[in-house]
Amino acid sequence: MQDDKRQRARDGWARLRFAIIGPLLAAPPRRGELHQEIGRLAAKTWQHPHTGEPVRFGRSTIERWLYAARASRDPVATLGRAVRHDRGAQPSLSLALRQLLRQQYAEHPSWSVKLHYDNLRVRVGAAAELEPVPSYQSVRRFMKAQGLQRQRRARARDRADGPEPHGAFEVRSYEVTHTHGLWHADFHHGTRKVLSVDGSWQTPRLLGFLDDHSRLVCHLQWYLDETAESFVHGLIQAILKRGLPRMLLTDNGPAMLAAETRAGLERLGIVHARTLAYAAYQNAKQEVFWAQIENRLVPMLEGVEDLTLALLNEATQAWVELEYHRHPHSEIACPPLERYLNAPSVGRPSPSPAALRRAFRAEAGRTQRRSDGTISLLGRRFEIPARYRHLDRVYVHYAGWDLSAVDLVEPRTAEVLTPLYPLDKQRNANGRRRAILTPAPASPPPPASGMAPLLAELLRQYAATGLPPAYLPQDPTTRTQED
Repeated sequence: MQDDKRQRARDGWARLRFAIIGPLLAAPPRRGELHQEIGRLAAKTWQHPHTGEPVRFGRSTIERWLYAARASRDPVATLGRAVRHDRGAQPSLSLALRQLLRQQYAEHPSWSVKLHYDNLRVRVGAAAELEPVPSYQSVRRFMKAQGLQRQRRARARDRADGPEPHGAFEVRSYEVTHTHGLWHADFHHGTRKVLSVDGSWQTPRLLGFLDDHSRLVCHLQWYLDETAESFVHGLIQAILKRGLPRMLLTDNGPAMLAAETRAGLERLGIVHARTLAYAAYQNAKQEVFWAQIENRLVPMLEGVEDLTLALLNEATQAWVELEYHRHPHSEIACPPLERYLNAPSVGRPSPSPAALRRAFRAEAGRTQRRSDGTISLLGRRFEIPARYRHLDRVYVHYAGWDLSAVDLVEPRTAEVLTPLYPLDKQRNANGRRRAILTPAPASPPPPASGMAPLLAELLRQYAATGLPPAYLPQDPTTRTQED
């Protein structure tokens, strides 16, 4: 808006000046009549290009315009407003004031321009040798021209000896070239509460997966929590609908960093990219989409007093599929569904639902109890089959929210060996036990071979020393007489 205003101001003056001297350029007056024609133009009243007020120009001004237009190949550009020679130099700020302002900015980069200006006035007032501080606008223009922008205040949790903060790098918009090349995932806290089955009002969380290239919503669902179980539940549905993406961008929330989530993405070959701390702008496409949810979808539900989670999810799916996907997106200039169908894709087919559920499970190692062949997992005990009783350390795959599917796996290949089931003490109380089968010998045992070779060698070496025995043998005759 400000740039358009400046452009109109520049072009308005150029057009007015060209309109005044244009007749003199199109039909030059005869020799000796130029002075008279300029006087006639100076006597006329013209309309100001901005205010519309009547305005007149002197002879010398019109002559200057005429001679400048004659000498130029572009008369209109020449008659425009000239740029001041000291533009951007801020001559009102002396060298001493500039150095003082730079020093103050280096000490306090998080201050606002107004705070810098007020403190600069106080410091200059205390020093008689410095010139007075110019206006606030001059100081603001100088700081803006020199790139002295306000920086984020350093937090106590930021390490002074750590890497350079991400705020020191420039921010650029980005977009991948193929669909399924990158998905965005995030939770959004809704502004409208829902009525739960227990009669309480709860704030729902909206989980969304957005394709970066097409802006298509891969899946959208409201939940009452923000756990890893809900995140994996929504991600599995998104994969079943659209296929496997190449990369998933999330924040650093607990649900995204859970062991089940990270293990599942790795097994499915999905690169897990995470935003930097306090850098929500990296997931800006998702944030912009949340604004549409709050500005279009939620207002249409204002008349529903007893809003439930089921109704909210049903309305959300209808809005996404029938309005958002089919209306032109301002950023890509076409509907998301159209771009999704026509753009090149790097997606892969989705595995089966059972394979997806098995993928999103954490791996843990446990020591098997020799007493009863069990392990402990999240406070529950699971029985290890007798054929694996020789393993001291066993490895299992499990999901913290679903202990009904725990598998014993081979740690080197992650191959599932057998499912594990919780310990059933009541069932084991019937006294029935399986016999532990030992492998039968391949051939009859050989006869006794006598003394071991090592002990025989030791006796030979001991006899070769010539030392007497290191003990006194007991005489059985003497012992009988004493008795």
